[in-house]
Amino acid sequence: MRDLNSDLFDLRTVMDPDFSRSASSSSDADFGFAFNDSNFSDRQLRIEIMGDASDARPDSDTCATIADWARHRKRRREDFKKENVVDLTGCPEEQILSCNQPDMDDLEGCENQEEEVEAMVEESPSGVVTICDEAANSNESDWSMDCSTVVRVKTLHISSPILAAKSPFFYKLFSNGMRESEQRHVTLRINASEEVALMELLNFMYSNTLSTTSAPGLLDVLMAADKFEVASCMRHCSRLLRNMPMTPDSALLYLELPSSVLMAEAVQSLTDAAKQYLAARYRDITKFQEEVMALPLAGIEAILASDDLQIASEDAVYDFVLKWSRAQYPKLEERREVLGSRLARYIRFPYMTCRKLKKVLTCNDFDHEIASKLVLEALFFKAEVPHRQRALASEDSATMNRHFVERAYKYRPVKVVEFELPRQQCVVYLDLKREECANLYPSGRVYSQAFHLGGQGFFLSAHCNMDQQGSFHCFGLFLGMQEKGSVTFAVDYEFAARSKPAEEFVSKYKGNYTFTGGKAVGYRNLFQLLWTNFMAEESPYFINGVLHLRAELTIKH
Repeated sequence: MRDLNSDLFDLRTVMDPDFSRSASSSSDADFGFAFNDSNFSDRQLRIEIMGDASDARPDSDTCATIADWARHRKRRREDFKKENVVDLTGCPEEQILSCNQPDMDDLEGCENQEEEVEAMVEESPSGVVTICDEAANSNESDWSMDCSTVVRVKTLHISSPILAAKSPFFYKLFSNGMRESEQRHVTLRINASEEVALMELLNFMYSNTLSTTSAPGLLDVLMAADKFEVASCMRHCSRLLRNMPMTPDSALLYLELPSSVLMAEAVQSLTDAAKQYLAARYRDITKFQEEVMALPLAGIEAILASDDLQIASEDAVYDFVLKWSRAQYPKLEERREVLGSRLARYIRFPYMTCRKLKKVLTCNDFDHEIASKLVLEALFFKAEVPHRQRALASEDSATMNRHFVERAYKYRPVKVVEFELPRQQCVVYLDLKREECANLYPSGRVYSQAFHLGGQGFFLSAHCNMDQQGSFHCFGLFLGMQEKGSVTFAVDYEFAARSKPAEEFVSKYKGNYTFTGGKAVGYRNLFQLLWTNFMAEESPYFINGVLHLRAELTIKH
């Protein structure tokens, strides 16, 4: 016959210790009717609400914005470090849980959270089982017999299987912390600023719903859920926050969450959404130069990781990273560390020009060994045949670094072959996707990155324009020289394009021109076709969706 003194809810038989399975299987169950109801409870939870260190209560009620919440959060951390806190004892039937503990971002991460919670459970000589904060055992906290005043006490009827099913913390508390079944009381101490969040959390563990709708309130609940290991509530808060309008302040705060909580995976979706928001907002960093220059490291990483960054070229990305790091880290040693270990991975060196790569090798901001490795990798990529480059980009697209993935540059990358003898000459290859060409209609243009011949910078530009008589749209290709004083340059040039069925380059236009700074020359209707025929599915000039163009330049003597 079963012992009459045993628990009505035997955790050893009711609870499944596999929380990933048990929590998910009951995630949709609504036990709200049982919350604080003695008929559906096997224990009592006594909540002792302690006075905060400061007279003001920096809870979510006083926080109108995310920025307010972050300031109050920082103040609470600073106040806690000044406090002297002690764990009290209660009657032999009580288990006392002191939760007046520092935020998780003040604690070092624990490799084994299960061992951490086990180590927190102690039995006092008087038979009282006491749950001590990790901070109680640290040398940094000064624990004494002085304690904050209990300003309020709340007593709730709780169901240990319901709480334990949602939280490994409560599971271990109820299954390991009580030696005998008659010990049915748990005393929990919290700061006044944590009261609202804890009540929301307890209600969620029964009903899977929250009444708070403000971002600061949800953040308080999220932090409480992390403290008590309620991952389902953290995911719920993350989902609600993710669906709210973001601001730069809130996005930056969400980026910090993984380092501020123990269960970082539960907030990963919110962190990802924050990265996407920052990348979209600062897609064109030239429009927000002052804002972007003031962003912290995590914000800069989120922006640089984007494929859709609207910037002239990867050379400009490199220049921006140097400018930001010099402003944020004036000490060379710190700057080298940040560039080498954090930011270099987001610069796509294979898409930088060779002239800029030479400057990387002589840049003092980068460790020489790291710079040499990055430049060598970039040069090897440039030397690969196109199909191998595409394969490397495809393999790299699933990684965080994405070194070989091309961004949506304002100036399209080109491949250049240079010759010094018998004449100064260069051959330039420019590839345009069908979508890029389609976006040119009706009067757009796209520019290539600069390339050099005889010490002068040149560029190609593709246009959708009207023919000479202005009667129809057509595709044009032009060659321009970057403005540089009053230098004149006589150049022979030839435009060619690959075409089906042979898929070889076929010459389309030859000419010669004496350039002066800022001038351009070319051909309005390179293919002698209407725009619609040029873009048609049966067009011979798009091979696997790509238009392959070539320009050959030779300096005239």
